[in-house]
Amino acid sequence: MAVIAVYSVKGGVGKTTLAANLAWYSAMISCRRTLLWDLDPAGGAAFLLGEATSSTRMAGRLVTKDACAEGVLCKTRYDRLHLLPADESLRELDSLLVRIGKKKRLARLAEALASNYERIILDCPPVLNEISAQVMRAAAIVVVPLPPSPLSARALELVEEEIRRHANGGATILPVLSMLDRRRAFHRQARSENPDWPAIPFASAVEQCAVRREPIGAFAPASPAARSFGQLWAVIERRLSPKA
Repeated sequence: MAVIAVYSVKGGVGKTTLAANLAWYSAMISCRRTLLWDLDPAGGAAFLLGEATSSTRMAGRLVTKDACAEGVLCKTRYDRLHLLPADESLRELDSLLVRIGKKKRLARLAEALASNYERIILDCPPVLNEISAQVMRAAAIVVVPLPPSPLSARALELVEEEIRRHANGGATILPVLSMLDRRRAFHRQARSENPDWPAIPFASAVEQCAVRREPIGAFAPASPAARSFGQLWAVIERRLSPKA
């Protein structure tokens, strides 16, 4: 089992779209038993997968051992893909984690799910607090969506600092250029400066994920944007593969 966190200190960078699509590629293309775990109280992951948003207020209680994961997990319409949905109780998650005082609570919960899932993908809120610290301790790879912007360099520095402070060498960072529009000079410059980073284009097909409430691979598998998501997932799988 491996935990892949999709994380950014900035909102509006395509984080949830990235997490939902990567979970779909993991389950449907790599045929892995996959859990998409939404830690963002906005609940966007359920929306993008076409599922009902949760009103149980059990997501936060799962962290405190008051609830078992089986009572919160739900199947999706896609084979091998389950969802642990967010709800309003996650607004208090930071204070809950501080109060229980267990530095690796999320990591231990993920380990407890290892018998059921090969890949756990975390859709993380854009915060710098105990939640982000716990995410860094749990993740094998931290995927960071970075739209071409002068602020993105600073955002990447903050994530790198979080990994240095909390991951103890266990997590690696994977920057991803998101919303890349090659018609714009600054975007072309960002691409030329980071040619080895995976890139997700700014495309109508990506925007349609929220309109159709489906991952792009389900409705436009041959599109350039879908190929970009597939290539990003392939990079992640290669990083997770045992060294020969």
